[in-house]
Amino acid sequence: MTEALTIPMEHGLLLASLLFLIGLLGVMVRRNIIVILMSLEIMLNACCMAFIFAGAHWGQTDGQIMFMLILSIAAAEVAVGLGLLLQVFRRFGSLDIDRASRMRG
Repeated sequence: MTEALTIPMEHGLLLASLLFLIGLLGVMVRRNIIVILMSLEIMLNACCMAFIFAGAHWGQTDGQIMFMLILSIAAAEVAVGLGLLLQVFRRFGSLDIDRASRMRG
């Protein structure tokens, strides 16, 4: 009989925090709206990973429930974000966030 492979909680949370920092860096540094939306998705996935590892560590299903909630919020964020992205591109002809920040009205 084979034993189950267990990953220490510290390693999982370290990986989640590194992914979150990569996403945060992408949001802070990049100027393209698509890259900013992808960085936000990386940050949401890092939060999901932290909930999954914590739930697995404590033997609770709460982490998986939070994962499903965050997954549905991410789907709604993508739908609204892409709609806004299309409108910004139609209006300004570019996906540069600096151009969109000069919007009036």
